Amino acid sequence: MTELLVIALVVFGFAMVSRKLALSPITAPMVFTAAGVLLGVAGGEFFLLDLESEAVTVLVEATLVLVLFTDAVRIDLRALRKQILLPARLLGIGLPLTIVLGTAAAAVLFGNLTLVEAALIAAILAPTDAALGQAVVSDKRLPVRLRQGLNVESGLNDGIMVPVVTVFLAIAATETGAAGATNWGVFAAQQIGFGILFGVLVGALGAWALNHFARAGFVDGIYRQLATIAIAVAAYASAGVVGGNGFIAAFAAGLAFSYVARDECRNVQDFTEDEGELLGSITFLIFGAVLAAPVLGSLTWQIALYVALSLTVVRMVPVLIALAWSRTRFETRLYIGWFGPRGLASILFALLVFDRLSGAVADTVFSVAVWTILVSVFAHGATASPWTSRLARRLASAPASAPELREVEEMPTRRRL
Repeated sequence: MTELLVIALVVFGFAMVSRKLALSPITAPMVFTAAGVLLGVAGGEFFLLDLESEAVTVLVEATLVLVLFTDAVRIDLRALRKQILLPARLLGIGLPLTIVLGTAAAAVLFGNLTLVEAALIAAILAPTDAALGQAVVSDKRLPVRLRQGLNVESGLNDGIMVPVVTVFLAIAATETGAAGATNWGVFAAQQIGFGILFGVLVGALGAWALNHFARAGFVDGIYRQLATIAIAVAAYASAGVVGGNGFIAAFAAGLAFSYVARDECRNVQDFTEDEGELLGSITFLIFGAVLAAPVLGSLTWQIALYVALSLTVVRMVPVLIALAWSRTRFETRLYIGWFGPRGLASILFALLVFDRLSGAVADTVFSVAVWTILVSVFAHGATASPWTSRLARRLASAPASAPELREVEEMPTRRRL
């Protein structure tokens, strides 16, 4: 019970100064992560959660299910067709190149890893969480197209990377002896196939039923919102029952729901905003205390160099290549390349590594991932507001024909988390 009391006090304390901090470069993830690290280092007698605690896994998994579903729901697939160019470049060119460069860097720096294990590190750290630098996607001084591109990229790449991480983790588990030598292919196919199948089925059927009964006047106000969350949970659970990946199912269900019942999507956003903020804040507190604090003594020059490369070259070079000949300003491309923070999805992937791998390989992959997320929370959070302000001023004087200023329809943004 002391852990719950500590978490409640930290959340309450942050709430008391949240308006003041909203005007500063200090973000909520920075505060909660720092508080968590302090608790992990100095709060051993009254904060006893650890990596093997079921409460930690349940919290992170519940948060990611909510995030994956609502991120997918936010993406209006019909509207996206009219503004697909920037997100398509980032996801279709930038994301694969990021994995390739991340794999190469890990293979060179960590000689004890196989190519698949190096790729696993790269895949864990490939998804971005733009909400960690909230100004990047919410500051109205930036052109909509720029904010929207980062918003859509962040909303889709978490779900895209779940099956990739699933495959790499299955192969790595086989190589390290943590799983049967002949089972990884079947396991990966089952996870991805059933995850997509049950996600689409549950999302589409649930959306149709909610639309039908709501229009007939059968559904009361708050239950329209509760029903959408029930769809996300049902997709996650039903895929798990048949051996599919529940996270893939939650993301696929969100996409299907968004396509079938677009009018209900605002209800999802309204309801999940506060719940997501609370779960996300607690997750970063737990991340600091349970994941980050124990690895503070494990920093080596190889890990430090990989962290630096992952947050700069590994992300920025692919983005520069992806946006080549886009006629956007070079600073715009650098800005997009820098703001690829690692957040909730990478935290869950790191926990999966801890659960499914063992030995020196697991320690290396886990430590690299946690250190990169830790540095990202502070580096991207602290630079979001200053660089956003600078770029907004520069673009304000740009000609109206500049690609960054092209008019696009704005979709809802996941706030803070």
